[in-house]
Amino acid sequence: MREITRWDPFKEISSLREEIDRLFDSFFGRKSHIPEAETIFTPAVDVEETESSFIIRAEVPGMKKEDIKVMVDENGITISGERKREKEEKGKTYHRVEISYGKFKRYIPFPKEVEPDKAKAKCKDGILEIEVPKSEKAKPKEIEIKVE
Repeated sequence: MREITRWDPFKEISSLREEIDRLFDSFFGRKSHIPEAETIFTPAVDVEETESSFIIRAEVPGMKKEDIKVMVDENGITISGERKREKEEKGKTYHRVEISYGKFKRYIPFPKEVEPDKAKAKCKDGILEIEVPKSEKAKPKEIEIKVE
């Protein structure tokens, strides 16, 4: 059974405003108003539905598999981990620091029932790919029509 979550429209508006602010800041070359300590690494995610499964792809460049955790249940998938900053060396001069680091946690709900115990994950070239098969109940079925 799926859990019902309350929709918070103000959270959506706040998130949208932050994204628009980042877009304008990057377009006009302005420094972000968000302090460096608050910048968060959030991997971009694609979710593809095939006839038999869901395929989730997440960008995790520079991360080791030990730094990524994937949890799947009947309702959704949680991808969490930490992209660690290399040890900073004194005496280096940076002109830009745009790469985000830190802990992250993404939850993606499934629109149909899945079989979490049959999920498979692999990571290659900075892309984490997880395949979660749909349950037999969720797969489309073709029925024959009799003509009388």
